[in-house]
Amino acid sequence: MEYHAKARELIDAAHAADPVRAENGRPAELVYADNMERWVAQVSPEVTPVLRLAARCQHLERWSVPRASFPLDKPGYHAWRKSLYKKQADRARELLLQAGAPVAEADEAAVWVSKTGLKTHAGTQALEDAACLVFLENEIPGFATKHPDYTPEKYVEIIRKTWRKMSPRAQLLALGLPYPPAIGELVRAAVGAVE
Repeated sequence: MEYHAKARELIDAAHAADPVRAENGRPAELVYADNMERWVAQVSPEVTPVLRLAARCQHLERWSVPRASFPLDKPGYHAWRKSLYKKQADRARELLLQAGAPVAEADEAAVWVSKTGLKTHAGTQALEDAACLVFLENEIPGFATKHPDYTPEKYVEIIRKTWRKMSPRAQLLALGLPYPPAIGELVRAAVGAVE
């Protein structure tokens, strides 16, 4: 399994091209990949090296397909997301093969990254769980800043939809996050509505 280190180098080099920078000055995609890998190791009882690599590919070169390149309505948003799943899965497979991964492992990682088999495929669900946890831990406060017109009810609905995508283990981990008070209230309201 010597290809894992090379694959990580290739994936992280792709992330490094992200023009958006996180608060610490690192490429935003690289920070996201670190968070995805950290969470996938917590939600998956037997995390494999290839699952870790797939987690790092969750937003692979997402910056290259701006949201504004699709219509700015709900169908446009869904079309944009669907196109990203395919693009990111294809690129993940390509980089893993370039690193020397067996075809079967590269194909499996691509299935997970493409979101195929959500709720039925353990690898796909582990990536979805990690993505939801990254959102709840790191992104929802910034999301609120970008959408000041959203009502508390709208945020509860967003969190409720996120919650429904998660496995019971991921939900338990999410309940243990140290939310800011206002976000914590929204999470409790959303979870109460789901239970």
